[in-house]
Amino acid sequence: MSETVRMTDPGPDGRFGDFGGRYIPESLVPACLELEQAFRKAWADPAFRTRLDDLLRDYAGRPTPVTEAHRLSEALGIRVLLKREDLTHTGSHKINNVLGQGLLTLEMGKTRLVAETGAGQHGVASATAAALFGLECVVYMGEVDTERQQLNVFRMRLLGAEVRPVRSGSRTLKDAVNEALRDWVATVEHTHYCLGSVMGPHPFPWMVRELQSVVGNEAREQCRAILGGSDPDLVVACVGGGSNAAGTFAGFVETRSALVGVEAAGGSAMGRGIPGVLHGMRSYLLQDEWGQILEAQSISAGLDYPGIGPEHSYLGETGRARYVQATDSEVLDALQLLSRTEGIIPALEPAHALAWLAGAARRGEIEAGSTVLMTLSGRGDKDAETVMELLQ
Repeated sequence: MSETVRMTDPGPDGRFGDFGGRYIPESLVPACLELEQAFRKAWADPAFRTRLDDLLRDYAGRPTPVTEAHRLSEALGIRVLLKREDLTHTGSHKINNVLGQGLLTLEMGKTRLVAETGAGQHGVASATAAALFGLECVVYMGEVDTERQQLNVFRMRLLGAEVRPVRSGSRTLKDAVNEALRDWVATVEHTHYCLGSVMGPHPFPWMVRELQSVVGNEAREQCRAILGGSDPDLVVACVGGGSNAAGTFAGFVETRSALVGVEAAGGSAMGRGIPGVLHGMRSYLLQDEWGQILEAQSISAGLDYPGIGPEHSYLGETGRARYVQATDSEVLDALQLLSRTEGIIPALEPAHALAWLAGAARRGEIEAGSTVLMTLSGRGDKDAETVMELLQ
């Protein structure tokens, strides 16, 4: 590993090496500059940080535990520790980000949130924060995803949010981002775009990573308490845009732990993509020889994205993190494995991380007895109907 790689402030140009930046219409530049200024001020303000920490503790349920998966470990011949983001309020890591951005919306004097969502977890979290803070909320969701995540659509509406199905393009997460950006351009005076992952124009990739770094910072100290002061040999998390992985990796990037991000095989930007520009950022993207964005395919709505966050591209190019893939069938097997060995039903997204981990352990790619931390980024309630149909 390179000892020089850090996950730090990318500076005013928002660059992580050759990636990141701010590739946006002129009309959005002031909004991004305003957001960057507001976030820098808030993040440096002890009162803001205290208020956010209080919400994360008293409302979201932090710190989440690290659970030692004894029976899973025995089955795989490695020691597996699970960072339990599935136990947060709303059932995933997304609440960490939206509570911070919700507070920031109030700080900026805005009254409306727009958000995009794929699996629905960020949409539910955004609707939750909007209800908590008294904000209007509109969530854009690809029509395909509204059909396979009907429970989360209902939850968002129950929380008071308006869910707008997106019928353009592939009708999935990529297109939901497009519509949310269009809304923000037209309503920026009173609207904040609560982007859900470490993607988009600067400052979003950096801001979301900072808000999610609570996951990795907690996990590092929890692992050291369990392991007698040592760090895990391997840290694994699933990656779509990559916010749960970025938040986890931020706690371990300066340790000896190897970092592995697991993408969906049908949406592997790091595995099959090339650098390009999409949604205001330069990163690895799935595209054809003419630069047209290709559709990603995944059993998981949350990983159904044709790109990856720019900081992940940087970590991959520098060699500090490795990015691998898991197929849909491997994911279904992994979901059942965790359910039956530990009594924990994971969301399809973190089941990708477990799918690779289980396969690598069985193939001998991970040394027997190694200690692995895996971020369990969400619970599986939302995917129960999808999984039930696939397993029949």
